[in-house]
This record gives sequence, structure tokens and C-alpha cells, in this order.
Amino acid sequence: MTDDQAMTSDEAEAGAIGAASWNLDALASGLQAARDDWRRSRQRDVGNGEAPFPSRRVVAAIRDDLAGALFPLRLGTGGVRPDNESAYVRETLDRALTGLAEQVRLELIHQRRGVGNDAGAAARAIVAAFAQRLPGIRRLIDSDVTAAYVGDPAARSVDEILLCYPFVTAMVCHRPAHALYELGAPLVARMLAEIAHSETAIDIHPGARIGGSFFIDHGSGVVIGETAIIGERVRIYQAVTLGARSFPTDEDGALTKGIARHPIVEDDVVIYAGATILGRVTIGAGSVIGGNVWLTQDVPPRSVIHQAFAEREKVKTCIVPAGHVVSEPARDDA
Repeated sequence: MTDDQAMTSDEAEAGAIGAASWNLDALASGLQAARDDWRRSRQRDVGNGEAPFPSRRVVAAIRDDLAGALFPLRLGTGGVRPDNESAYVRETLDRALTGLAEQVRLELIHQRRGVGNDAGAAARAIVAAFAQRLPGIRRLIDSDVTAAYVGDPAARSVDEILLCYPFVTAMVCHRPAHALYELGAPLVARMLAEIAHSETAIDIHPGARIGGSFFIDHGSGVVIGETAIIGERVRIYQAVTLGARSFPTDEDGALTKGIARHPIVEDDVVIYAGATILGRVTIGAGSVIGGNVWLTQDVPPRSVIHQAFAEREKVKTCIVPAGHVVSEPARDDA
């Protein structure tokens, strides 16, 4: 008996033992029943006619191709040189956009709960419009990389930033994801965003509008909500949250979707580590938000907000004009 025959025999024996031990037929039937119950509760087709959903693995491969097409010499396959980068970009873009059109088509089928409309044509139109935005997306990410180089004394070169900084991974996903979100493919956009989230611990909803020259230093734990608006030249440090303060419900108690509920951060704002800003508040241009500050109200332009001096677990927060910091200790007789 050859080694291959022995291996096949061993695998067959192991499979037989597994099937007997786990009662696979009963498990498969139970899981089928659970799926059918779920689909009926969501008014989904429990037959064989439902199209597959977009694939996160496929979207991840598309993201890699888009990154390579945007930055071929740095984020490409490794064999790209100046003399062949244009050919590489054309080939990679063709593969990425063709694959993206199929994933968007699957999303549109599920959005419409049927195939009566021509989802393929609609998907191709979305991806064609997306493709036209790619040069602008590249320029926006260039501005982000430049902001990181200017703003981080540890950065030795823009190449180091492109190759190493997690915020670049986040923005290479967010900038295309935001375009897809605006163009009508929010599920594929969200998949792109969550791929970056899982790789970097930076959680940016694809609906968030972010201006140029944006920089997230370090990055871990940053959360930026769906309706957040961020201006130009904004810098954010790790563990910053731009979140919602409350979640209105309708008369049936269901959450109201799509309302503006996240902060507006105007131009030239710096938000230091651990700050939490909640609700539809506006952080005025040129302001500085100190570390660990909790904000639920508007901040005038050119303000400086620091966590006040804390004594015996009593804290007061002071909002003062730029260039002035006031810390007032709590008093026992206050």
C-alpha cells in the first residue's frame, strides 16, 4: 500500500468516526430548521431561489487590488517597477472593478428582494461612477499621508507611513468605501470598512464625511460614526470616539435610522487621546480637545478644552479661549 493510499484510508476512517460521533445528519437538520425559522421571521424566501450575498473574502481581495492600483510601487504585489506600473494598474483595476461590480450586483439583488430589475446594469453604473472617483481618492489619501508626515516627528518618510501606519490602511479602505456608500452600495462599503476595522482597530463608518489632510495618530480604538462630518486638516489620536449620544425610537419602539446623530468637527481641530464627543454637536474650527475629555455640547471656534484638575473624584471642565487653560480644583465645601 502506498503512502497516498494509506492516507486516503486513514482519512476515510476518521470521517466515518466523526459522522458517527457527532450525529451529523441530525445536526444538519437542526441547523436547517433554525435557518428556515430565521428566514420566515424576516420574510425571506426559504426555497432555493435566493441569490448569494456579497462575500467578505472576495471584497477583501478587491480591497487589496484597489490598494495596489492606487499605490502600485508601495502597496502592489512587490514586483511592480516604474516601467511596468501602468500595465500593472490597468490589469489590477480591471480585475478589481469587474469583481466589485459582481459584489454590488449581489447587494442590489438583496436590496430589492428580487431580480425583477436589471441589477447587473445598475451595478455596472455604480462601479463606473466609482471608478471615475479613483484619481480624486488617490489625491485625498496623498493629503492624508502628507498630514501624517508633517504631524508625526517619528515618521522618517512618506514611504514608511504608506507601508506601516495603520491609519493608512483605514483610509485606503474608507475613501473608496465612502464613495460606494454615496453611490448606493452601502453593504459592500460597510464590508470594506469592517475589513479595515478588524486589521487596525480603527472603526470608521463608510457614511462618515472626512475632509483632506486627515491624520489619525496611533489609531487603536478610534470610532467615527455614520453621520460624523470632519473638516480639513483634522488630527485625531488613539481611543477617540465621535459617537451618538442617544437613539430616538419611533412609535413602535424601533430605532429611527438615518438621522444626523454624530459630531461635526470643523477645520484644523486636534482631538487628543481618549476624548469622547457625543451627539450632533459642533467642534469649532481651530479648537483643541484635551485627552479623556467628555463632550456633549458645542464648542466655539479656537477653544481649548482640557480635563480639569480632579480632587477627591470631583471634576470640573473649563471651556476657555485658545491659548488659555484654566483648571479649578473641587472643594469639599462646594
